[in-house]
Amino acid sequence: MNRYGLTHLKELEAESIYVLREVAAQFERPALLFSGGKDSIVVSQLARKAFFPARIPFPLMHVDTGHNFPEALAYRDEWVEKIGAHLIVAFVQDSIDSGRVVEEKGYNASRNALQTVTLLDAIEEHKIDCAIGGARRDEEKARAKERFFSHRDEFGQWDPKNQRPELWNLFNGRKAMGEHFRVFPISNWTEMDVWQYIYQEQIPIPEIYFTHRRNIIERDGVLYAYSDFLNLRPAEKPVEMQVRFRTVGDMTCTGAVESPASTLEDIIQEVAASRVTERGTRADDKRSEAAMEDRKKQGYF
Repeated sequence: MNRYGLTHLKELEAESIYVLREVAAQFERPALLFSGGKDSIVVSQLARKAFFPARIPFPLMHVDTGHNFPEALAYRDEWVEKIGAHLIVAFVQDSIDSGRVVEEKGYNASRNALQTVTLLDAIEEHKIDCAIGGARRDEEKARAKERFFSHRDEFGQWDPKNQRPELWNLFNGRKAMGEHFRVFPISNWTEMDVWQYIYQEQIPIPEIYFTHRRNIIERDGVLYAYSDFLNLRPAEKPVEMQVRFRTVGDMTCTGAVESPASTLEDIIQEVAASRVTERGTRADDKRSEAAMEDRKKQGYF
């Protein structure tokens, strides 16, 4: 593989940097949503390039469910320190303790959906008028409906039928009091583009993306990491498997894949041969046919 010959990545990079600079020009208090996952890592790297030699002119914000992978949290703190960014952490546990949300019960309980309230409260508390995310259109059919600049009403809700045209990459960030925008600089990227860019830029990533041995619970075709957060059925027993994760989210809804991929080159080859998107391992997207779109309308990422 020619590390420096991927011209389409340069085009995607230039487009994303343009979007990020438009954010800085049009909004007063933006924030970059950061989970320690590969997509938000790439967006933060693009932000570094967009404003170099200055630091990123807006904070990174993580909505911590309390059920995160330890590897992702450790990486988050190391990366924020390395790039000299300011980090805001909003905790779902605080939303539970204050009665803003009610924790789910049962074997399939997850805090993933509860993030929406925590996120909207953090946006209100910090007066954020633009939340930058790492979502891509190839991930899921609801995300394919998003524009680069995605308007949210005063309740933080998304109306897919009320999005503004973006002809010639002209972005309209006008909003009324209490409204905000979600902006997705890597909308046109694919999973393969993300991995090739990480390889090209030699960006460090959490170890969870590489093969490792882990205790796994197999449930309904999804390989969950065994943890104290997972409510086990009586017959379920952890089995050690060699796996890696294609996406990083809440441990209660993020599935692994069996894989021997130990390098970035291995991951790229594996993704090229895969016929399932990385969100095919996410149990939260399987709750209904329109699970993602329903959550987005309520204010989800």
